[in-house]
Amino acid sequence: MRNGILLALALAVGYGGAEAWAVKSSWDAVGRVATTPAAGHVAATAGHNTLMVGSDARSDLTPAQREALGTGTAEGARTDTIMVLHTGSGDPTLLSIPRDSYVEIPGHGMNKINAAFSIGGAPLLAETVEKATGLRIDGYVEIGFGGFAHLVDAVGGVRMCLPAPINDEKAHIDLPAGCQILDGKNALGYVRMRYSDPEGDLGRVKRQRQFLSALMGKVATPGTVLLPWALHSVGTSAASAVAVGQEDTISETASAFLGLRTISQGKGHSVTVPVANAGLQTPAGLAVEWDAAAASQLFEQLRSDSALTTPSPTPGT
Repeated sequence: MRNGILLALALAVGYGGAEAWAVKSSWDAVGRVATTPAAGHVAATAGHNTLMVGSDARSDLTPAQREALGTGTAEGARTDTIMVLHTGSGDPTLLSIPRDSYVEIPGHGMNKINAAFSIGGAPLLAETVEKATGLRIDGYVEIGFGGFAHLVDAVGGVRMCLPAPINDEKAHIDLPAGCQILDGKNALGYVRMRYSDPEGDLGRVKRQRQFLSALMGKVATPGTVLLPWALHSVGTSAASAVAVGQEDTISETASAFLGLRTISQGKGHSVTVPVANAGLQTPAGLAVEWDAAAASQLFEQLRSDSALTTPSPTPGT
């Protein structure tokens, strides 16, 4: 009996140590990015807001990888995906901001919001989002082209159900209708594609939210989280693909991903900034104009960590 108890304790300690090793090694591999706005953050708002960015930076990809993933050869970095995850006293909210949103970029006038990242990186994008929404950005997560594809492959692909076939040469994808497992290359094309989407950028942000939720559901399964070797494999793959804010802690980042996990389970809210005009003519080209009144109402509810009264999207949108 005594030996059995000692063996059980030894196994528990060994398991706990292995889990701690998997978590620490993954966190140590995460990149760090300066994110504090040059003018400082806006005043604190209720809850916690994590800015989540999908960058099209290609500098870490070889020419062969760029060709295989269909990323193109443009230099510099822009943001294909801009989301804010709000967590607080109630259910989490994942807010998508269309990359073509026409807003004021501090110090640079009116432009599409994704230009902020190209001009001044994460600090200017955070400042732009704060100025446009009034939400204080408390955390930051960024993932690039190659890292995204690698992470999807590391979890064995992600199952998505397409209502219609997609053939988009610019995104390098040719997918049939129906449910299927998307590997890294096809997943990247799926979340980037917009020219073949009748809703353009607005259709893309819907797909991005759907896919991100599905991916988090796949990453955070018991088979991954409770097995140290699986957690280490997926964790280091994710960590090498992700950068976080220099001041972000492991608990804050973990809390953000738990929020995404909650949304992947069909709880919480998944919304887009209300839009008045998706084809606004501007000096920067066609852009997205927000519905000022509806957007202001949504932002105020998030700033005060209140229950959302704006309609949530129906399932599948």
